[in-house]
Amino acid sequence: MVVPSKVFFTKGVGVHKDKLASFELALRKAGIEKFNLVYVSSIFPPNATIISPDEGLKLLHTGEIVYCVMARNETNEPNRLLTSAIGLALPKDANEYGYLSEHHAYGETAFVSGEYAEDLAATMLATTLGIEFDPDKAWQEREQIYKASGKIIKTTHICQSAEGDADGKWVTVIAAAVFVL
Repeated sequence: MVVPSKVFFTKGVGVHKDKLASFELALRKAGIEKFNLVYVSSIFPPNATIISPDEGLKLLHTGEIVYCVMARNETNEPNRLLTSAIGLALPKDANEYGYLSEHHAYGETAFVSGEYAEDLAATMLATTLGIEFDPDKAWQEREQIYKASGKIIKTTHICQSAEGDADGKWVTVIAAAVFVL
């Protein structure tokens, strides 16, 4: 059984004439370029702790297979706004699992994309915990309902935004939740 005990959040942006190289540069900016990344779905493990990227990177080894939830977006359109975000929602009971969500968009600010990702994670967690809410209400209203329920203790997000390069180079943005075993 493989259940991560620690998670850290990171983000990065890369710019290059080649699409793949811009992704590599975004990974470097995020500090996770030297690992073999395996994308997993969106469950935050029970009893896992959130650590800083510096602390997490010290626990990983070059070439290691590392699990992560990653949001990725890219463009070569000059001045096009792009974002990638990871949302997090944690239950009050640390023995229960939480949710991570990925969101990537064009034309959204980092604030809007980050809030959207956070809303997604919180809504997924709320539905598993049986919290009643109106899905048509604004995120800020639902956030108050979720937290007032006493069942959700924390929601947050990390987001990377950028604008397309004026000369048409590839721009890649990533946001990731990286699991440490």
